[in-house]
Amino acid sequence: MGEIDPDDLLPSPRMREGVLEGDVTQIHRGHQYAEVGETFVIDDETFEVTDVTERTLGDLTDDDARAEGMESLEAYERLLERAHENFTWDDDSEVVRHRFERR
Repeated sequence: MGEIDPDDLLPSPRMREGVLEGDVTQIHRGHQYAEVGETFVIDDETFEVTDVTERTLGDLTDDDARAEGMESLEAYERLLERAHENFTWDDDSEVVRHRFERR
């Protein structure tokens, strides 16, 4: 597998810093940005994508929010509303979970 640009998968400096600190181990995106087995590098640390799964926003739990560096699902929802203009949480909206771990 190949290497991807971490900026494509992790759209903010806060997310990339959270990955380095071990607080962020997955991210949900509206589209698939990586394949299982692909790697990315942040500050000379290599991470491997270990799982890519299609889900809906309604599938997300507090555990998912914590794996994305948030304290709760409610806080995660508020973040999405601030980050995306005209965003409305819809349990049926499709998202893609990307899980990764430090190599």
